[in-house]
Amino acid sequence: MFEVNRSVVILKPRQPFADWLSQLPGAPAVDLAALRSNGNALLIPHVDDLDPADFLAEHFYALFCAELADWCEDDSLWPAERNAALFMDWFDIDIHPVLTDLVSAPLEREAFVPFDLDSQ
Repeated sequence: MFEVNRSVVILKPRQPFADWLSQLPGAPAVDLAALRSNGNALLIPHVDDLDPADFLAEHFYALFCAELADWCEDDSLWPAERNAALFMDWFDIDIHPVLTDLVSAPLEREAFVPFDLDSQ
């Protein structure tokens, strides 16, 4: 076992996100409980090194856009004003300060490539 120098944030959609998702053209039928049970887990710097609220406040826009893009590539269907208050209304944020790696194989990293929404 190894302790990793990161903390974990789990974004759990709230009802306003589910409401937005359900009104999308061709929207899948997904209930809130299913959305919440599969929230995205994100590694952030270890909480001993920063205030996680400040880190999330600095990065909320990119996180918000990534969450929306996971479900809808057409950004014209996204909320027009994507601010921190709306992000906090749409997501619960669970912070887990300690991350332990139970696997002996080294971690592998792959660059995240977001959708290029301007090319579509």
